[in-house]
Amino acid sequence: MAKHLDFDNYKKQALKNPKLRVEYDKLQPEFELINALINARKMKGITQTQLAQKIGTKQSVISRLEIGQANPTLGFLKKLARALNSTLEVHLAAQTPITFRLP
Repeated sequence: MAKHLDFDNYKKQALKNPKLRVEYDKLQPEFELINALINARKMKGITQTQLAQKIGTKQSVISRLEIGQANPTLGFLKKLARALNSTLEVHLAAQTPITFRLP
């Protein structure tokens, strides 16, 4: 009989592969956005359909966004934030520190 492997253990094992880890890390911002959206919607106690109605779109649009099959515009994300009584924050971080020297 095969041993059951839970997702956390599978993920830990899979991410030991350096090539897979690089690709996974590239997707981390998208994962964070999706998780934040789903958590905010659930905290408000509303369905995908209700959220879609609040911003004037279809439930399928919200569904595609939540499963990572959409590339929303900044304007769309602003609408989502307003509908969820949340704020949208975007942060950029340089890979290497940038130093400005003034005379």
